[in-house]
Amino acid sequence: MEEKVHQTEHSSRKRNRKKTVSLIFGAMIILTLIVCVGISIFVGYSMTHPEKKPIEQSPSDYGMAYEDIEFSSRGDGLQLSGWVLKPEETPKMTVIFSHGYKGNRYEDHIPYLSMAKDLLDKGYRVVMFDFRYAGESDGDMSTIGAKEQFDLLGAIDYVNERYDEPIGLLGISMGASTSLLAASQAEDVIGVVADSPFSDLEEYLKVNLPVWSNLPNFPFTPLILTLVPMISDLDPKNASPISVLGDIAPRRVLFIHNKEDDAIPYTESKKMAEKNPEKFKLWLPDGEGHVKAYKQNKDEYIKKVDTFFEASLEEAS
Repeated sequence: MEEKVHQTEHSSRKRNRKKTVSLIFGAMIILTLIVCVGISIFVGYSMTHPEKKPIEQSPSDYGMAYEDIEFSSRGDGLQLSGWVLKPEETPKMTVIFSHGYKGNRYEDHIPYLSMAKDLLDKGYRVVMFDFRYAGESDGDMSTIGAKEQFDLLGAIDYVNERYDEPIGLLGISMGASTSLLAASQAEDVIGVVADSPFSDLEEYLKVNLPVWSNLPNFPFTPLILTLVPMISDLDPKNASPISVLGDIAPRRVLFIHNKEDDAIPYTESKKMAEKNPEKFKLWLPDGEGHVKAYKQNKDEYIKKVDTFFEASLEEAS
């Protein structure tokens, strides 16, 4: 009898140990999931709320006269700030600059103001502005192109209301992708220079998000991409330049991309240029770094951009 009781107690202890182990294991899984979700929410929030950079330079630093401007984003009416720079002679064209993610209108690392001066000397009017949640513009978050396209459409509306000459777009990185998205909705844009764009934000992030987050691809990339649209206004599906290229043609696009770009691979531009080889041209400098083509090849860069816009003007006339 004692032996039977002992066996029963042993079996009961064994079951209790298994139950305890199962509970501990289950709790660890739940805790791990909570931690992963928390980290993913933090990274998603950080992506859409990068530190804003102040405006620390002005065109006057480069000897250029300019006008401060404000206009509304098309759609939600956010107030955006920028500059208009006018050449000495009658402008042959207005070129609207679009800056990159985490940047602002003057993009010191490009440097945009030097580029603007080069284009002023070629007879272009230049418009530079801050996207939402950048520089001096309103807005409570960045959407990495998804809603910035409406900011650029607002800039196009501003230019159309005030000037008669044709419009071209020149964007870098996020601004390049945004320029393609906006051009597909603005028939009065006669040409786009897209320097180092991504072709599809969702697909790009699926592969390259660890570069931004410094986290392992699994489980964080799928978690972040699932949670970001739930906690913010950013839906990466709304930023897919490659899907709207058919709405740009037969207008011209010049893709520029360093072969050794370590942030957005040059293949992003290559596969878009291949969608219409007759109208979409591709220049792949041998340099290293993201959006460094102008800084590393200043004269050639301006020559290619000027030649491209001149050809766009000729086709549009």
